[in-house]
Amino acid sequence: MGCRLLQVGILVVLVTFALFQAPAYGHKVNLFAYAENGKIFTESYFPDGKPVEDGVIEVLDSQSQKLAEGKTDKEGKFSLPIPKKDDLTIVINASMGHKNTFLLKKSELGE
Repeated sequence: MGCRLLQVGILVVLVTFALFQAPAYGHKVNLFAYAENGKIFTESYFPDGKPVEDGVIEVLDSQSQKLAEGKTDKEGKFSLPIPKKDDLTIVINASMGHKNTFLLKKSELGE
């Protein structure tokens, strides 16, 4: 009886931890983008401040059509000419499942 009670107690503790654990940020990556002089500039880094090297950047239009793709440099930066005057979603795919998006509004792209 005592062993069974101990097993139930352990199960309750494990279920409680599983249900009420804080969100994990292990797969978070930061992405910032802005437009200047007809180009889009991005900067990507991990929460510890380390730049995302060789992260894949994708640029999607408001219809989710891919307009451009490239890779970040050693400083986590990437730039390209503005491919289309539209609301653009910038996506970073970094290593080990790290992913994030940034919405660059058409109004932010300049004339």
